[in-house]
Amino acid sequence: MVYLDYNATCPLRPEAKEAMLKAMDLPGNPSSVHSAGREARRVLETARRQVAKLCDVQADQVIFTSGATEANNMVFKGVSQDTYILTSAIEHDCVIDSTTNAERLPVTKAGILDLEILKVRLEELTTSFPERPILLSVMAVNNETGVIQPIDQIVEIAEAYKVNMHCDAVQAAGKIQLPKVGGALRCMSISAHKIGGPKGVGALIIDADFELTALIHGGGQERRRRSGTENMIGIAGFGAAAEKALDEVNQLQEYQELRDKFERDMKQAIPIVQIMGEEADRLPTVSNIALPDVKAETQVMAMDLAGISVSAGSACSSGKVKQSHVLEAMGYPFEIAGSAIRISLGWDSKPEDMIKMFQAYKRYAEKMGKGPVNEE
Repeated sequence: MVYLDYNATCPLRPEAKEAMLKAMDLPGNPSSVHSAGREARRVLETARRQVAKLCDVQADQVIFTSGATEANNMVFKGVSQDTYILTSAIEHDCVIDSTTNAERLPVTKAGILDLEILKVRLEELTTSFPERPILLSVMAVNNETGVIQPIDQIVEIAEAYKVNMHCDAVQAAGKIQLPKVGGALRCMSISAHKIGGPKGVGALIIDADFELTALIHGGGQERRRRSGTENMIGIAGFGAAAEKALDEVNQLQEYQELRDKFERDMKQAIPIVQIMGEEADRLPTVSNIALPDVKAETQVMAMDLAGISVSAGSACSSGKVKQSHVLEAMGYPFEIAGSAIRISLGWDSKPEDMIKMFQAYKRYAEKMGKGPVNEE
């Protein structure tokens, strides 16, 4: 199989696997005071420092969770009930579904949050309800299109209006420089399995003085932010993956060259193909393409039969394939939004992977009568 679905999950890095195997042999609970517990605590805090270094924060700002979905829920369900929540219209499903009463801010055709509308709404809200707390949540990188949001500019706007901000940085971690938690940006969510760590572990990066009501109560672990015995094995793998991802964060140019060549060849061979967010600054590892009027799930299955793993939209909806709310928010009509697939590369991708993808997709488009197909 050619694996091109890194935005859904990455293969486990060897370094993460090794760290997890070592952690399996630790009998102690990290909250215990005896020597076995202290050894477990040492592994836990080493991983915390590794994740903190990836995020350029202090170790005590890292709160381990079961993943970014939990981290995001911790924020939205932990703020005071009178908080007015705004998000972009292209957030991940776990943000959309955990903020059902939030206001969704529109994006441009390129998939960028409309900053002028953001300013207008913040001016209206802070003028009309000066005492009401406001939380703005904007993802750093879109999981479907790879479009990078101007988070630094958005943070400046939030600071100007004295509102708090959260950032879902799952798809940015280990790939681009992460936004700096501090000032208006009070917290940020990341996930281990998006950087080559294990599934089922993540972190909320948070300012020490940002008050949130805990979702999970009990023994007071994770600085009373998230009780429950820590997932030592997963956290050890998370830390090792974070350290390795940080080492590689500046090595993405090779992926950009692969992605850009793939898109150029695709447009030349199949002129009807559309590339989502092409005009925006995008993550160099992601290409979201649409073959109009051919269902996305049909394309995914065809590629799977050809030995290539790609996806349609987010893979975090219990295996369901549905029309992308992200592409709808960007203004794409049904025949495009329902016909887009995502190709995403990562730490173990090879140049020949994209060559095979191009060849398989070109044959498929020709079979579906979506030519002309240039054989040169």
